[in-house]
Amino acid sequence: MQKTDKYEIISELAKRRGFFWPSYEIYGGVSGFLTYGPLGTKLKQRIEAKFRDFFIKPLNILEMESSIVMPAKVFEASGHVKAFREPMVECRKCKRKFRADHLLQEQAQMSDTQTEKLSLQGGAKELKKHGIRCPECGGELGKPQYFMTMFSTSIGPYSDAVGYGRPEAAQGVFVEFKRLYETARGKLPLGVVQMGHALRNEISPRQGPIRLREFTIADIEFFFDPKEPQCPLLKKEIGKETLRLIPAEMKRKDARRAEQVTVKEALRKGYIKTEWQAYFMVLAKHFLKELGVPDDSQRFIEKLEWERAHYSSQGYDQEIYLDRWGWTEVSGHNCRTDYDLRQHMEHSGVDMQVFKEYDRPKLAKKLTIEPILAKIGPTFKKEASEVTALLSEANVQEVENSLKTKGYYMAGSFKILPEHIRIMHKEIEESGRRFLPHVVEPSFGIDRLLYAALEYAYEKRNERTLLKLPRELAPVQVGVYPLVTKGGLTKKACQLHRMLMKEGFSVEYDEAGSIGRRYARADEAGTPLCITVDYRTLKDNTVTIRDRDSWKQVRTRTERLPETIRAYLSYTKNFKDMGESP
Repeated sequence: MQKTDKYEIISELAKRRGFFWPSYEIYGGVSGFLTYGPLGTKLKQRIEAKFRDFFIKPLNILEMESSIVMPAKVFEASGHVKAFREPMVECRKCKRKFRADHLLQEQAQMSDTQTEKLSLQGGAKELKKHGIRCPECGGELGKPQYFMTMFSTSIGPYSDAVGYGRPEAAQGVFVEFKRLYETARGKLPLGVVQMGHALRNEISPRQGPIRLREFTIADIEFFFDPKEPQCPLLKKEIGKETLRLIPAEMKRKDARRAEQVTVKEALRKGYIKTEWQAYFMVLAKHFLKELGVPDDSQRFIEKLEWERAHYSSQGYDQEIYLDRWGWTEVSGHNCRTDYDLRQHMEHSGVDMQVFKEYDRPKLAKKLTIEPILAKIGPTFKKEASEVTALLSEANVQEVENSLKTKGYYMAGSFKILPEHIRIMHKEIEESGRRFLPHVVEPSFGIDRLLYAALEYAYEKRNERTLLKLPRELAPVQVGVYPLVTKGGLTKKACQLHRMLMKEGFSVEYDEAGSIGRRYARADEAGTPLCITVDYRTLKDNTVTIRDRDSWKQVRTRTERLPETIRAYLSYTKNFKDMGESP
């Protein structure tokens, strides 16, 4: 008998209890789209809130929100229009379409490192070599071709005004960098986060919340001075932290096991090239641990040259082990250098450089262009002032190279000859320097984090299901139940329910079925605390509190509940200290 994996169990639980389910089921469903129910929506919100508490508040990172649909020129400049494509094959019999690399990984046991390196011709050769056929009907597959995985649309009624649904949140940060930098009063380092929906027109998503066409992403773009790349926070305890790494040199040797190294050692050996990237990788490890994923179920694996995104000079994927899919990416950590700002500066014509003032002015020798007005005036007459203006903005090195190779330089439509200008070294006093900041980017898939939290929280005990979610993530924090629905217990329980709601807790009232059944329902929804109102409550105003994880109980006075529950949820009080033995 085939073992049912956790994904099937959790998917069924998620549908039944209202965490998530496939969208548009009444119309047969559309793969790659997910609907979050009441519990799932609350869990997702709590993960997002924890992300903000963990990354944004301690580092004073700015948060912004931009449009999901962006004009084509943004993604032409960023390189996504050329790079965002995947190899696709079509079944000649049933006409279903699939990602060629995924079929090779699933049916030929090729690694993603191997498939990433394949050209279309190489992919076709491997498909034929392994005899791979359509996974739906067994039909013959056609030749692979590239498929653009960005959703395209028209902006307004004009067909030539092409827009794309953003496949990442990062570009919204880069195109608004100048205003964001001004908002931060011109200070570096500067962190900006954008959390929101992104769209990727996946070819054949078949992994539930792991691979979606519409998903929630959290991208942090951390800008710093490339001449001052040090992370002062590494000097503290973080430098002694360990990471489980598979760096590029080990990956090339087909290493399967991660090497545990300290952050200082990883930087010294060159496994991680940027201190800020190492810092965010450590934070990511701890963040996943607080979502319930232990250290030994996490690793960071480096992308090889041909695997990296087009904007990345070094990239690591943070992977966790999932029951069905094995090692699965939940966050990406890339050093984007000045790639994005430079691309947008070149394509838009807007200077994205920042100015950093020196502590005291410095003398520097600089190549300058000196127009020879006695020659420019007679040659260009009324247009002489326009020519001198263009020369003042020209790149001196480009002018010099053009004069040497071509014998002239084109300043706009004006042909500048060597007799018109003098290129010379001048000693000038500089008050600062202009440069493009570099960027490290930690990027998290919120939907994958949510699924990971559920899988690692799932437990079976005495044939009963428990979701041992971290306390602060639980969608419902407290359950309030009358022991029976008579003798005034219902009225008292309802009063208690209203009081806790006013105190800001997420509370569920339940009076249906036996108290044991209600506890069981709370356990599989991940509710950490259940409060039971019984006949003793009517006498001394005390209630029973039941712990989800241990099934133990304590008794406390109702007026102490808000303070006690708040302390428990924030980990400042253990369960046994919430009251006395019943």
